[in-house]
Amino acid sequence: MSARIAILAALALAGCTPQRTPAPAAPAPTGKALATACEGRDGWSDAAPPAKIFGNTYYVGTCGITALLIATPDGLVLIDGATAEAAPGILANIRALGFDPKNVRTLLASHEHLDHVGGLKALQDATGAAVLARHEAVATLTSGEPEAIDPQRGAIPPFAGVKVSRELKDGERLPIGDISLTIHATPGHTPGSTSWTWRACEAGDCRTIAYVDSLSAVSADDYRFSDHPDYVAMLRATFAKVPTLPCDLLITPHPSASNLFDRLAGEAPLVDASACKTYAEGAAKRLDDRLAKEAAAK
Repeated sequence: MSARIAILAALALAGCTPQRTPAPAAPAPTGKALATACEGRDGWSDAAPPAKIFGNTYYVGTCGITALLIATPDGLVLIDGATAEAAPGILANIRALGFDPKNVRTLLASHEHLDHVGGLKALQDATGAAVLARHEAVATLTSGEPEAIDPQRGAIPPFAGVKVSRELKDGERLPIGDISLTIHATPGHTPGSTSWTWRACEAGDCRTIAYVDSLSAVSADDYRFSDHPDYVAMLRATFAKVPTLPCDLLITPHPSASNLFDRLAGEAPLVDASACKTYAEGAAKRLDDRLAKEAAAK
């Protein structure tokens, strides 16, 4: 057995078969550069430089909103599109990494609110990529209008709708490269809230990245969660599910919610197997506090 074959066999046994990940044309800017550029800036459309996160995964969003690029031999995957104003910057970040936006084949989303999918229409037009989504998100992604049961309906503006090519099911693995990109229904922040996990490898070190959707129970001013027990039950089910996800490296749609920039800058651990559990516990505590506040005001 050659030395190369022996190494590949050992990596396969460890669950770390090397991925055929396309390399960018130039080294990606560092996480420290991203953190420095966004210091004191967290607007939804505030321009930010791109940065490598780990393996095949790159940050291409803004200072306040995450957009993730995953490079695979079957094309590029982009998760979330921030605002319409941010779309040109996202495309510029993809180019700055040495990738061609025309190679973005798949557009995905975390949840159907303006700050995360407002830019999808412009990105879909620029790339020709297919938008895939859970059934519960399709109506809003298509119309740009939040669902009637969305707690933030009336408080968050509409956005330009997109064409959804295919509906996805909870637990489905997308046949994209060898990254095992898996969809996880995590409803609550919106009815169509969705989280994603995939495998990324770097120098033989393989990790599961978990892009977990926002878990915050926020709403329009006149909405009371205590008046919607079914919605509260849905949130609690998601809080119970998130800690069970494969989660070596947590990323969230608002980077500040997972302290992403400090972690990319080396100021905090990038990998933390307990991060999803901690994230869900914090959200559950905030929901309890919100319900208690509503009860006290009744």
